[in-house]
Amino acid sequence: MAYKVIEQYDEHTTEELKKHYYEILRLLGEDPQREGLLKTPERVAKAMQFLTKGYGENGEEILRSAMFKEEYQQMVLVKGIDLYSMCEHHMLPFYGKAHVAYIPNGYITGLSKIPRVVETFARRLQVQERLTVQIRDCIQNTLAPLGVAVVIEAAHMCMQIRGVEKQNSITTTSAFTGVFLRDMRTRTEFLRLIGLN
Repeated sequence: MAYKVIEQYDEHTTEELKKHYYEILRLLGEDPQREGLLKTPERVAKAMQFLTKGYGENGEEILRSAMFKEEYQQMVLVKGIDLYSMCEHHMLPFYGKAHVAYIPNGYITGLSKIPRVVETFARRLQVQERLTVQIRDCIQNTLAPLGVAVVIEAAHMCMQIRGVEKQNSITTTSAFTGVFLRDMRTRTEFLRLIGLN
């Protein structure tokens, strides 16, 4: 059986991006007509659409698609969520882990929806600080929990392979609402569970 890849991309967007990436290759001093680069503009056009697919997704809709009434009022934590995003300053990747917790106040959401929300906001041109807050606010605004906690630990290729070239640097950002802001014991428990305390 032949290997077949099924991809779905907007044809108009792909064609327009291809023209620009062809020109970028030429401006960089490459020959876009040489064998190894013939399909590169199309590949990059499709890759960029995938890496920024979050613009077409809605985090609140994702959470609402699996929202259930439940009286549970203890911490729900999904930790170690793989995260890949693109720095909006250099359009280079940053990657790492997101740790997300909330304390329900009448409603819970399907556990898989938390990583999907992370993915929705990560698959856009981002800064880590904004990404952290967007995830927090999406959960707070949709589920109205007693509190939300988000911590992201990420390595930025704009710091690793250019500029200061510090390969081992990790950036940590956090954002809290409700009980995670007011109650030090709750915040300390969260930080301990994700291994930061």
